[in-house]
Amino acid sequence: MLSVSNLSVQFGKRVLFDDVNVSFTQGNCYGVIGANGAGKSTFLKVLSGQIDATSGHVHLEPGKRMSILEQNHNAYDESTVLETVVMGNKDLYSIKKEIDALYADYSDENAERIGELQVTFEEMNGWNADSDAAALLSNLGITEDLHYTLMSDMDSKLKVRVLLAQALFGSPDVLIMDEPTNDLDYDTISWLERFLGDYDNTVIVVSHDRHFLDSVCTHIGDIDFGKLNLYSGNYTFWYESSQLAARQRAQQNKKAEEKAKELQEFIMRFSANVAKSKQATSRKKMLSKLKIDDIKPSSRRYPAIIFERERQAGDQILEVDALSASSDDGDLLFEKVNINLAKGDKVAIISKDSRATTAFYEIINGNRKADSGSFKWGVTTSQSYLPADNSSFFNQSGNLVDWLRQWATTEEEREEVYLRGFLGKMLFSGEEALKKCTVLSGGEKVRCMLSRMMMLRANVLMLDEPTNHLDLESITAFNNSLKNFKGTVLFTTHDHEFAQTVADRIIELTPKGNIDRHLTFDEYMSEKSIKELRGKMYAVPA
Repeated sequence: MLSVSNLSVQFGKRVLFDDVNVSFTQGNCYGVIGANGAGKSTFLKVLSGQIDATSGHVHLEPGKRMSILEQNHNAYDESTVLETVVMGNKDLYSIKKEIDALYADYSDENAERIGELQVTFEEMNGWNADSDAAALLSNLGITEDLHYTLMSDMDSKLKVRVLLAQALFGSPDVLIMDEPTNDLDYDTISWLERFLGDYDNTVIVVSHDRHFLDSVCTHIGDIDFGKLNLYSGNYTFWYESSQLAARQRAQQNKKAEEKAKELQEFIMRFSANVAKSKQATSRKKMLSKLKIDDIKPSSRRYPAIIFERERQAGDQILEVDALSASSDDGDLLFEKVNINLAKGDKVAIISKDSRATTAFYEIINGNRKADSGSFKWGVTTSQSYLPADNSSFFNQSGNLVDWLRQWATTEEEREEVYLRGFLGKMLFSGEEALKKCTVLSGGEKVRCMLSRMMMLRANVLMLDEPTNHLDLESITAFNNSLKNFKGTVLFTTHDHEFAQTVADRIIELTPKGNIDRHLTFDEYMSEKSIKELRGKMYAVPA
């Protein structure tokens, strides 16, 4: 279907990858992973022809159509939503426009041409194009009343969904998507997972959403050591197998037969738990054929995120009484929210409106006033907060050591060696610790904020979209640290795996109060009675 031969990409003296040879075949979904800067997005752009490789070739089977998730959100501002989706099939759209133009200037001379075009249009299922596009939009949460709206008038988060519908439109033979779950809610991501799980053609995707990669991928393409290696299985299989390979490499004296037995037991466990999709049987066969040499340790570095508490909190953590808040433009975000947190609760705070969860955190951290109601922290609690927008923390020109020193409380903590230790755990080692705050990337800022949180040793952690800007390695380490943390956690995330593996309680903020259940995230989202209740809590009065 799509193949790459002797592909190399180099920018100046920096080689992203070299001599890559790989084939992407029909019916499979390939998740492309790699450390930040490894070249994941660049690789997709080379495959799609958006940029040229330094050397080598990309070959798409003749007659096959490739579709790409558009990254320029303003590219179609002069078109309607429905028209933008149909543009996803360029050939179909071109024929449609030509037919419309010929009809607008109809004559006996162009009647024959119209007839020819209509035959081709029908063969391409063109007469159903608008209804198919409308169905895709509806599944992605774009209601029918918006289908003829100009893209320039659409909210930026809804534009993302329209462009996703465009990429999916017409079942392209090769579908290439870079971070398709960005700005999607859980329900829409679940729909996309099901859609791709049943997709007959080839999908190549870059994503930092582990649950998404696990749900849709039959293979993982790992960009590491300047190469791209394909592995059968989903992301979790790749991650755990690479960790197994690293442990086995560290145990050089371990007998080959013991290593092989450990690998076989590992493969059998994953083979028994492959995703329930149409590819499950073939995937199981692929896993069973793996040999020990097929699995290689990764060069990735994982930050050491360890949250410790200076003291243990008492039984009273947080009491929220009839709390209400509105947005700056008057929209009611949540009303009469009542919460009583217990020691050790790990709570996913969710809402269909991200402004609501952010407002809640800002209020209980004293950064914003509520419309009404009150909250009270327990006297033995200490809080540490990771806001969704951390820009106010980096309005200074000093280096990272000096930046972190602001939160030191003892002479020992003010020592450079001590501060470098915390920064080193977050992969700022050596000269990296002397980086200026003004040159940090989004991911580096979050890692600095985590250094600060670890240093504060609070017994209550509050995290508003903590995985934003982080790579898969940092997300995985962060996730594991919260599972092991003995204190109380309140967090909001669009990372399904994060929510499912950390939370033991779900609190949803709505304009008609809050829903509060001691359930895992998956249990909460699948419970029929809760689905019905959620519908009522968000319903707009007639």
